[in-house]
Amino acid sequence: MTPRTHTRLTDPLSEVRDLTGHRAIVTGGAGGIGVVVTRTLAAAGADVIVGTRGTGRAEKIRETLLAELRAPGDRIRIAHLDLIDADSIRRFADQIGDAPIHTLVLNAAMSSVPFGRDRNGTESQFATNHLGHFTLTGRLLPALLVAPDARVVTVSSALYPSAKLDLTRLGDHAEYSPGRAYIRSKLANAMFAIELNRRLAAAGSTARSFGTHPGMARTPLHTTYPTALTRAATRTLAKVIGRDPEPASVGILAAALSTQVTPELFWGPAGSRRHPDALGTPYASPATDHALAAELWSVSENLTGIAYLSEAVSSRTRVDHEA
Repeated sequence: MTPRTHTRLTDPLSEVRDLTGHRAIVTGGAGGIGVVVTRTLAAAGADVIVGTRGTGRAEKIRETLLAELRAPGDRIRIAHLDLIDADSIRRFADQIGDAPIHTLVLNAAMSSVPFGRDRNGTESQFATNHLGHFTLTGRLLPALLVAPDARVVTVSSALYPSAKLDLTRLGDHAEYSPGRAYIRSKLANAMFAIELNRRLAAAGSTARSFGTHPGMARTPLHTTYPTALTRAATRTLAKVIGRDPEPASVGILAAALSTQVTPELFWGPAGSRRHPDALGTPYASPATDHALAAELWSVSENLTGIAYLSEAVSSRTRVDHEA
């Protein structure tokens, strides 16, 4: 049964287990919150592969982190990954190989950019933030399924409840709003996290899927807004109520590392700006619309050409109906 109460963890990382021998992947792991996640996983002993478009900058951050952690060079690796490019995702997955993946953090995102489309005609923020991660998860799924108790952590936004998702207009330029398009993609992220967890359970896997958010975080993501006015307003808001990347990451790190979290709740920071707790809250509508989530999954398969975990859900549904 889905929990209906909040769960607040005051120190979710106080007993981080030894991750020596674990493989972790962090998309967008060389900027903002991604750096915090990469550092924390590597510090716990995991071998972390960072997927990023800017490999030159990422290599410099890698060197800094390795020196800080006094870790061997293979503790953190950098690999090129452009989530709007299906060929880039395929090449990245080929580099990863078939060895078990214990933790997959879907963190990378573009935010509030001018209108664009991927090569199939889908609006670029939706294509990158949702379809790119949908494709990547599908390509890496065999390696996730052979890892004991693997976790997929999808970074959404606390703003997702205000989004509207019309799956028939994913490529429309008419009435395009950079902010609304971003929030729409984050609703898709939240729905994907829920639906992926449901399908993993239906398939009998021990892997679990978590949805998370950083709240208002002071990251480079906000520098991409298309107008100077929007950028200035966001900087002011972040200065007043925002958190630096490390405290903003507490919910994401709890979902990736804590034994106290449950995938039925949506995890983010709460309380102090500098030392927040990790708060799990019930998902809000429309993320809990199971029919829309199933439709989103089907549309995502059609748009990407990557299909996975559908047979298990169909079989489970038939069993439920027969019972």
